[in-house]
Amino acid sequence: MGSRVLVRNPESGDQRRSVQAAQEAEERGYEVLNTSEEGEEVDLAREAAAGGADVVVACGGDGTLNGVARGVDRAGRLEEVTLGVVPAGTGNGFAGNVGIDGVTEAFESVEAGRTRRLDVGMADWSGESGRGDGSDAGSSGAGDAGLAGGDADETARPFLNSCICGLTAEASARTEPALKQRLGVLAYVFTTLQHTGDFEGLELDIRAGSESDPVWSGEAALLLVGNARRFPNRQANVEDGKLDVVVIEDAPTIDYLARGAVERLFQGEVSHLTRLRVPSLVVDAGEPRQFSLDGEMVERERLEITTRERVMEFAVGEGYDPNPVDDRADGE
Repeated sequence: MGSRVLVRNPESGDQRRSVQAAQEAEERGYEVLNTSEEGEEVDLAREAAAGGADVVVACGGDGTLNGVARGVDRAGRLEEVTLGVVPAGTGNGFAGNVGIDGVTEAFESVEAGRTRRLDVGMADWSGESGRGDGSDAGSSGAGDAGLAGGDADETARPFLNSCICGLTAEASARTEPALKQRLGVLAYVFTTLQHTGDFEGLELDIRAGSESDPVWSGEAALLLVGNARRFPNRQANVEDGKLDVVVIEDAPTIDYLARGAVERLFQGEVSHLTRLRVPSLVVDAGEPRQFSLDGEMVERERLEITTRERVMEFAVGEGYDPNPVDDRADGE
């Protein structure tokens, strides 16, 4: 196996970029590995890392990148292998957060050695029973144990961008691939609008770190735990060892959304917000609920969410700022 590998999802959202990435990768001496089924990027990345690859680049969206990171982690080489991403999916949130906007830029960042050590979020359901849907709001559709990309004994998964539970997570799980292909990110907004009236609030208890008492308890419309993402759609500091947590609270928020103002959710223009910034938290939903880990769906009742600080070497763009301006403006 060559020292540089591109793991490519040919079914990802942006076919033009995907084809360009394959061509450029071959010209630059990469071995190109194409997925042929859901979740295969996990195994391809694991095999590449275990075989001695020192650079593994994902070509696709957030879901494909998540699968590649999982695979490298399963090989026990997440701290050694340089990861990169060519943004070619429906959702390219992480790529944007690290300053990678184009195909050539992705490869040039690797070749220039422009890397940073970034945090990785972890969602752990040790001792929990549950199932995964195999839905993928990102690209590849890797599911849970027993499905493509999942191990029967898997009890934890990494996430790079965010872990989401609630309205938008359940809408993501219901978004049809054909609609994503046609509308891109707007597909998620469209599906959210369709299902807002059906959504029942989450009863959540959230504990921070080792605290025994909840720091937040009640009915929520949405829980967003960001590693590289701050709600609504901004870059977080992905080198600080902390998670940016937002809870959108209670039934009035659901009524607010039902009046056709879902776009305000994505712009952050909603009341009833609680913000936390913590290195770890425990989320207890009381019953199995859908959690989206970079678009990869798992259904769990309880998650322990932590950060692995600066564990991943990642190729970033020239404009990447580890401490975003918006973050400083908020005084955090």
